[in-house]
Order: sequence, then C-alpha cells, then structure tokens
Amino acid sequence: MNIKRQIKLLVMKIQITSLIIMGLLLAANTESASDNTKSTKTKITETSVSKSIFGQMPDGRQVYQYTLVNTNGMIVKLINYGATVTELHVPDKKGNFADVVLGFDNLEQYLGQHPYFGATVGRVANRIAKGKFTLDGKTYTLATNDGPNHLHGGIKGFNRVLWDSEPIVGPGLAAVKFTYLSPDGEEGYPGNLSVTVVYMLTDQNELKIEYFATTDKPTIVNLTHHGYFNLAGKGDILGHEIMIAADNYTPVDETLIPTGEIKPVKNTPMDFTKPMTIGSRIDQLKGNPGGYDHNYVLNSGGKNLTLAVRVKEPKSGRVMELYTTEPGIQFYTGNFLDGSIKGKYNTVYKKHAGFCVEADHFPDSANKTNFPSIVLRPGQTYHQLTVHKFLTE
Repeated sequence: MNIKRQIKLLVMKIQITSLIIMGLLLAANTESASDNTKSTKTKITETSVSKSIFGQMPDGRQVYQYTLVNTNGMIVKLINYGATVTELHVPDKKGNFADVVLGFDNLEQYLGQHPYFGATVGRVANRIAKGKFTLDGKTYTLATNDGPNHLHGGIKGFNRVLWDSEPIVGPGLAAVKFTYLSPDGEEGYPGNLSVTVVYMLTDQNELKIEYFATTDKPTIVNLTHHGYFNLAGKGDILGHEIMIAADNYTPVDETLIPTGEIKPVKNTPMDFTKPMTIGSRIDQLKGNPGGYDHNYVLNSGGKNLTLAVRVKEPKSGRVMELYTTEPGIQFYTGNFLDGSIKGKYNTVYKKHAGFCVEADHFPDSANKTNFPSIVLRPGQTYHQLTVHKFLTE
C-alpha cells in the first residue's frame, strides 16, 4: 500500500472515530443462569463492560466475550467472532429477566454451520440474484451460497471473521467497538472496505447498533444485525404481536429474490400496519417451508431514525421497539429452523423458535435500479443506526 493510500485510510479512521465519539456522547443524554430466566434484586449503580475469553480460533487467535450491564440490570453479551450478540437479558412486567435471543454458549457451535444467530452480516446482507451484479459497467461474480443466489456476504461473510474489538464506557452507556478491514476482492467484492460497528447499551434499556464503512473503490454495502428474538425466552413466537410501519412490501419469486415490484400490504397476510399476532395468518403463506421471509418498505423511507417495528409478547409483557435509519425491514419467522440445532440452555430450536427484523436496504438492490442504492464510493461514508428499545406493559 503506498503512502498516499495509508494517509487516506488513516484520515478515514480518524473521521469514523470522531463520529463514534459524538454518537456515544449523544447516547449518554453476571453470569448466565442454567435456565434463561432469572430475577435481579441487587441495585447496580453504574454501567459496566467486562471482557473474558470465549474460545480460540483454529489458528490460535483468541475470541473474546464482552458483557455489557446497565443500571437496570439488563445484560448484553457479544463476541468478536462475527461481531455477534450471544445473550440479551431483559425483564418482564414482574421484573424477571430472560435471555431473549437465540444462540450458543460455546465457540465451536458458532464456528459450525448455523443460520447467522446474532451476527453482523455483510458486505451485503440479504440476497443478490444469481450471485452477480454490475457496477460502473463491470460485472462482478460472487458465491452462490443460497441455492442459485448469493446470501449475507457469501461463504465467509462478516459473520465468519474475527473482528478487532475494544470496550467503551461512558456516562449511562456501555459499548463495544468492532472494526474489520475487508480486503479488495474478498468474496468477490471490489475495494478495500474499512468497517466499524458499535454496539451500545444505554440506561434506557436500548441496544443501539451504529455502522460506518469507507472504501477506496466503488463497491456495494448493506450491513445488518441478524438477531433471532423470542421475547418469551422459550417456545415459539407465533403468539407475539407485531406492528411494522410499512404500507408496502417487495414480492419475491420462488428463490426469495424480489421481482422488482413494490406492492401494498393492504388486504393481504403481509399487513402488519396494525398489531397482529405473527401466527394469525402465517398459514396463508405457502411454499417450502412457508412463513414470513419478506422485505417491508418502511413508510419513513430511511430518511430519519424512526419507529419501524413494535413487538409485544402478551404473557410476559415484554415489548421491543425497533427504530432505524434504514429504508427496509426483512421480517423472517425462523422458517428453516427444524429442530436439528440445540442452542443455549439445551434448547432445541424448532420452526418459528425466533423471529428476525433485519434493518437494511432491500434484497437484490444491486440489480434493481428502482430500489434505494447500496453503492458506496471513495470519499463517502456508509452510516446507519438501528435501536432496539426494550420495555414492558
């Protein structure tokens, strides 16, 4: 790398670090039980971040787990392999805590095959048709790792790399900053892409995820968090009530690639403009395995940080609100979970054991000129913010 490029990348990193610090300043205005539910009685007086060894990569590099705790007793655990959320403990209306995300309690299972539990995915989240896209007249070929299509960054996407990491603690906030330099040509994508993702836990019971990326060549970028949520902490998610602030969605073909149309949800099983249980109309969605795996076109258009999704689990009273600056939400109901995976607490993950609400741009945006662009060029900074806020009622 020549001196000019080194200086340019250093300046970009300084700019990104400054943006992160600003975000942290704005954000400032325990061990797991054998079961995934517990109660908290000890008063915690300040937020904290602790670091421990989670395991070791096959090449000998250490994998670290960070534990973020706020003054309400909410706990978030993350590992730097895949910049992955492994645990998320939030209270119900009686004050009892439960881990509300699917995942594993050991590195070996994260290194094996699994459906992106809790990971940061990219360079491009979601699907790219036939694993090809054209940018500035040049066609790029990517891995087809989902039938005929490219999915979530390819065979070794960001969910399968070891990120650099460092803790950050401020007034009313605990955070971890993950950074990764994706080299030019990785998984077929052009450009050296410098990526920063910051996971922040606030005293308002918010898990904030902020993303930044810069490149030295024109490329495409679409990052998201692939958490599987179950606000009951166990069982299926069909009784959860969900609202999605989207009047339209993008219909898909048999391989889950958007047709390019944008259609209204009204008078269809896709309509969650008013709260409905996930399972109320799910049987109307035919196919193998059936269920929701669709992109919703948010009414906000991705212009400002806006409420996009609200989910309530009636029995526990737990509520999750999702705010995002992105134009779309991929709503997925764990259709491909089939009982073959055993996760934390010896839980077997059956169909519909968790739901995903992935804030990002639309699937196959690289090949759809009428969809919001995911092109990133030198001199630009990719940025998005998504907030998961937890409360009870």
